[in-house]
Amino acid sequence: MSSDIPVHPELGTVIAGIDGSPSARTAALWAADEAARRGRSVHLVHAADTDRRALIVRAETLQAVREAGRDLLDETATAIQDRHPDLTVVKELSKLEPVAALRATAGHRGTIVVGNRGLGGFASLMLGSVGLGVAARSTVPVIVVRGDGERPETGTVTAAVHGASDLAWLPVAAAEAEARKASLRLLSGWNMLTHVGSVATRLDDPDEMTRTRVQEVREIADLLRHSHPELDVSHHVERGTSTPGILVDASAHTDLLVMGTEHRALGVAPALGRVAHVVLHHAHCPVQIVPSRFTDWERREER
Repeated sequence: MSSDIPVHPELGTVIAGIDGSPSARTAALWAADEAARRGRSVHLVHAADTDRRALIVRAETLQAVREAGRDLLDETATAIQDRHPDLTVVKELSKLEPVAALRATAGHRGTIVVGNRGLGGFASLMLGSVGLGVAARSTVPVIVVRGDGERPETGTVTAAVHGASDLAWLPVAAAEAEARKASLRLLSGWNMLTHVGSVATRLDDPDEMTRTRVQEVREIADLLRHSHPELDVSHHVERGTSTPGILVDASAHTDLLVMGTEHRALGVAPALGRVAHVVLHHAHCPVQIVPSRFTDWERREER
């Protein structure tokens, strides 16, 4: 395993998608808290989708849609500034559909924040196929805000790790923990049932395989401690019959659960795996999905 962590990423502007739903409002307020922790602005986006609608609806209807969108942006911005008077709030009424609007605003450095339910537009972005596809293919982190957004802080950020490849995105989890002045817990769910009948199970001692996983996670934790000496990093490998279940249970005791996207063979775009699907549907806290290549932009700019 390499002795170097890839990069110390800067957490960028926070982009919150709003659509008038209670879930989106909760997510926008959470996004404002996140922006304040980062010392960044929060960028509110309402996707009116007027470019497509112009082909099928009357001009008067489009104008009403725009006015409703502006009112929603103003109301949300006011609620945020009541909570964070010194926070810079940028409002954008986009002509694009929700997915394109969020990705365009985020660029290469932003973090997209959405609620887990919506009214029209962003509804599919939360847990439907479109939203999961955006999270899987996004070049920036995407946070789905789950829970009521008001529960007491635990002082912990949890990162779901599998192996050395996670070092590509773990610096983001470390940065999130540092922004919160929280500890970082590396959690690996080890489900031996997924290997039953495999060549590995027949040839290797399951206990030895578990020890190997524990050692690998320990080495990852040591690398993070070395690169972030002031960060409290712990690590744990939990054996069970359901890796998603382990992570969902852990989400009840952490402020943010951070996960990376998976990569398919032959260079095909990254995708959300089964574990991420389950966690996004059932977690008790906000879930951040980080593309493993997100830090590539940092490395390019350092050169």
